[in-house]
Amino acid sequence: MRLGLALGYWGRGPDPRHLELAREAERLGYASVWTAESWGSDAFTALTWIAAHTSRIALGTCIAQMAARTPTATAMHALTLDHLSGGRLLLGLGLSGPQVVEGWYGRPFPASPLTATREYVDVVRQVLRRGAPVTSDGTYHPLPYRGADGTGLGKPLKPITHPLRPDLPVLLGAEGPKNIAQTTRIADGWLPLYWSPLRTGVYEASLREAPEGFRIAPMARAVVCDDVAEGLWPVKAMLGFYIGGMGHAAKNFHARLMARMGFAEEAHRVQELFLAGRRDEAVRAVPDAFADEISLVGPRERIAERLELWRTGPVTDLLVTAPDPHTLRVLAELTT
Repeated sequence: MRLGLALGYWGRGPDPRHLELAREAERLGYASVWTAESWGSDAFTALTWIAAHTSRIALGTCIAQMAARTPTATAMHALTLDHLSGGRLLLGLGLSGPQVVEGWYGRPFPASPLTATREYVDVVRQVLRRGAPVTSDGTYHPLPYRGADGTGLGKPLKPITHPLRPDLPVLLGAEGPKNIAQTTRIADGWLPLYWSPLRTGVYEASLREAPEGFRIAPMARAVVCDDVAEGLWPVKAMLGFYIGGMGHAAKNFHARLMARMGFAEEAHRVQELFLAGRRDEAVRAVPDAFADEISLVGPRERIAERLELWRTGPVTDLLVTAPDPHTLRVLAELTT
C-alpha cells in the first residue's frame, strides 16, 4: 500500500504549509501528492507550483471537477503538466453534485451522470492518445459542436502538442454503486471519498470486475495525538459540512453514501440540523464511530494497529490529509 499526501483545496487563502508538507512527503518516500478544487482555488495551478519544487513524487488531482472545463481543456492541462513534471501526473476527475455544477459553474447537471462521465473520459483519452482528430457523437460532449446555435464550421482537431504519455493514468471520484462499477471499466483507478476498512463489503459488488493493477486510493485524515476525541473533531467538522451542506436535502450524494455505510439515521439527523442552521449541533451529531473508521487518529500505537486494517484490504494507495510533518514521518515509518 503506497502512501500519498492529500492537500485538498485552499480555504481563505493559500496554506503556507502545503509546499513544506509536499517536500517532506517526497523526502520520506511518499508516492504521491494531491490537490483539489471546489469553488475557490483550482487543482492544477497549485499542483504545478508543487511540481516546480519537487522532482520525484507523483502529482495527482483529487479531484479536478469535470464541469469546470471541457474534456479537451482538461486534457490540455494534463498533457502540459505531465510534460513540465517529467511524466508525474495522475489525473483524478469527478463530476461533483448539482449544487456546484449548476450553482457555481452554471451548467445543467446531467440527467445521466454515468453517460456524461463516460463521454468525458473518452474525449480525454482521445486527446492523450493523439491517434486521430478528436470526435465524439455523445450527448454531453459532442465534438465538433453540432448545436442549433453553432456555425457548423467546427472541424475535428488533433492536439498540436504531442502528449508525453498516451497512457497517462485517469482516476475517478465516484460514490454510487453503478458509478463505481463503471469506473473499474473506463478508468485506471478510483478515488473513494469515504473508506472504512471495517465495511469493505459496501463496495464489493461494484469492484468485482476491477482489472489487475486498478488503483483504489481513498483519503483519510491522519494525526498523531494523545486525545482521540480532539483529533477526530476536524473529521467530524468535515463530515458535518459535506453530509449536511454539500447538496440539497433531497439530493446529497455524501449523505446517501454514509447511509449505505450503515449510518442512515445519523446521516439524516446531521443533514436535518445543518439545513436548519444548527451547524455546531450537526457536527456533534456525526457519530464518533463513523469518523474514527474513516481516519487514522490517536497515539502512534493506536494508529499502527488501525493501519493494519487498511493494509489487509484492497486499498493500493492511502492518501492522508496530515496536518504536520511529524504525522507524515510516523506513517512513513509504520508502512516501511
